Amino acid sequence: MSSDHRVPARSWRARLGGIRIRSALAAATVVAVAVAVAGAAMVLTAQLMLTGNIDSAATQRADQVVAAIRAGDPALLEQTLRPAPGDQTIVQVLNPAGDVVAASAVLAGKPPITAARPVVGAVRHEQLRLTPGSEDAFRAVTTAVATDDGVRTVVAAQSLRPVDESIEAVTRTILVGAPLLALVVGIAVFVFVGRSLRPVEAIRRRVAGITARDLTARVPVPAARDEVAALAETMNTMLERLQDSADAQNRFVADASHELRSPLTTLQVGLEVLAASGTAGATQVARLQAETERLSRLVADLLLLARTDEHGMAAARREDVDLDDIAYIHRDRLQHQHPDLRVSADVVPVRIRGDAHHLDRAVANLCDNAARHARSRIAITVRADATTAHLVVADDGPGIAPADRDRAFDRFVRLDSSRTRTDGGAGLGLAITRDIVHDHDGTVTAESSHLGGAALHIRLPMRTTTATAVVSPLDGSTCGS
Repeated sequence: MSSDHRVPARSWRARLGGIRIRSALAAATVVAVAVAVAGAAMVLTAQLMLTGNIDSAATQRADQVVAAIRAGDPALLEQTLRPAPGDQTIVQVLNPAGDVVAASAVLAGKPPITAARPVVGAVRHEQLRLTPGSEDAFRAVTTAVATDDGVRTVVAAQSLRPVDESIEAVTRTILVGAPLLALVVGIAVFVFVGRSLRPVEAIRRRVAGITARDLTARVPVPAARDEVAALAETMNTMLERLQDSADAQNRFVADASHELRSPLTTLQVGLEVLAASGTAGATQVARLQAETERLSRLVADLLLLARTDEHGMAAARREDVDLDDIAYIHRDRLQHQHPDLRVSADVVPVRIRGDAHHLDRAVANLCDNAARHARSRIAITVRADATTAHLVVADDGPGIAPADRDRAFDRFVRLDSSRTRTDGGAGLGLAITRDIVHDHDGTVTAESSHLGGAALHIRLPMRTTTATAVVSPLDGSTCGS
């Protein structure tokens, strides 16, 4: 992780501040909108309720006047027209001609305040002003009552000023309180988000300070088991993978350097000897050729692994591949190259889909590994069941300890520390085999052999042809050697 890739601290602080501000603004906006909507609903409800109270009071006063008119008692009517303490209702009584025949003291000598003339028994509610241009609005209830002199109209009204004053007070409270409440909520959210982001800022600072030279640092994990703690744990897991990858890369470079140095040194010394002697001995030329071939194989293996790391070991094509044919080819090869070893092949015809070249390379690596460790015997077995093809290469060598069986497929691994770098391969063959098998959706494992050594077991999925055993017509045994 190079310092060139660090995110500027100012940029991150600006982003964190932006998150805090945006969160605070969002919370304040939500609160302001909610208070505005609730305030509007409250004002409307209060206005309807207060207006309804005025209508009820006016209706009750009108009913009292109607009752006094029906009683035909002028003294009772006059008493009814006088308001009780705290009663702000004003009343007018009109004759059939529309003239005022009785009224509250406030309306004495004034013309009718409404032109409404409801029928007997009907009630009309309206909003009016006592005089044109007046600022005071009144809520009026108009009804009619039949008398011996005709239909009398009764009008009872109350001023809406108390309602307006109450609504104005509530509105002012909402207009002042809503911004204050939104401000308080915004500040609280700003502070809370800032505190919540402190662990994130600590994680950022720690990650920004990690370089490729030291990947051992880890970010602090908050004590609270929340999303920030999960983020920190994920970051630490990622850093562990980066460290493992960097360590593997460093080991790869170091091992590759050592592996390349040995054949190059041999070539250099051999060339110096040839140059000094003036003649090329057959033994020296053969040795140089062997080292050149080993160097070529090593470079080819490194190139193959590098391509695998970058793109995966993608096969150029998938075709039907006979594992039994591959097993026989390498049995014959081992018998030719190692006449001191007894090599047997116990196989049945098994056909799978795959890359023939890569699968041949995988089996060749297992066979070469067995040849390097076997004392006297190597056994190649090919079998299959309904879903899986099995290819096993076993030897009677020292075997592989259970603790080393997974590590045996790592790159540049030599489990036998007594072997020198000029003995056998470079420790890449089993790693290449593992990558090839994995690319074919299979597995390869190291196990104990029935011969007493190691058994390297390839399992590949069956996709086309199932296994069949070829029976010898002479003795009924399965073909093999």
